[in-house]
Amino acid sequence: MMTLDDIGLLFRQRGHEQYSGEAVSQLEHALQCASLAEAEGASDALVTAAWLHDLGHLLHDLGDTPSLRGVDDLHQYRALPQLRGLFGPEVLAPIALHVAAKRYLCSTRAHYFAALSDDSKRSLALQGGPFSPAQCEHFLSQSGADDAVRLRIWDDSAKTAGHPTPGLDHFIERARRCARV
Repeated sequence: MMTLDDIGLLFRQRGHEQYSGEAVSQLEHALQCASLAEAEGASDALVTAAWLHDLGHLLHDLGDTPSLRGVDDLHQYRALPQLRGLFGPEVLAPIALHVAAKRYLCSTRAHYFAALSDDSKRSLALQGGPFSPAQCEHFLSQSGADDAVRLRIWDDSAKTAGHPTPGLDHFIERARRCARV
């Protein structure tokens, strides 16, 4: 299990790396996503999920833009074993479901797919494409699905180079308030 200090160190060591196919770094993306959640009045748990939703990208090294090489990095699951014990399902479920939320939104919102970045479109194909109606129904039945949809929308908007946000320590402190240890 990672600690919040471990997570902070990981972002300090690798957060400068490019966020796959986008104009921001991994850290900029994480902070922007968490800032968007905070601006909408999300709970500490959902702000923390927004901050950590792509932590799995930092836990392996697949190089720049793996989707260009046909690789689905399964990042939505990679961080979960490291975060269990530190956080409960109110943080973990939206992280685990944020890719499924993209697939759901592509199926249920007419203009959603067109607004995705090129890398998000490539990764969508690798992740199984838009959901069928039955898959949409199953997704919505899962605990945390509504929060995963909110997180996904912030995720898609958190790719603006130079956008000001609170710093890493601000979101570490928010995470402490919902951590189990």
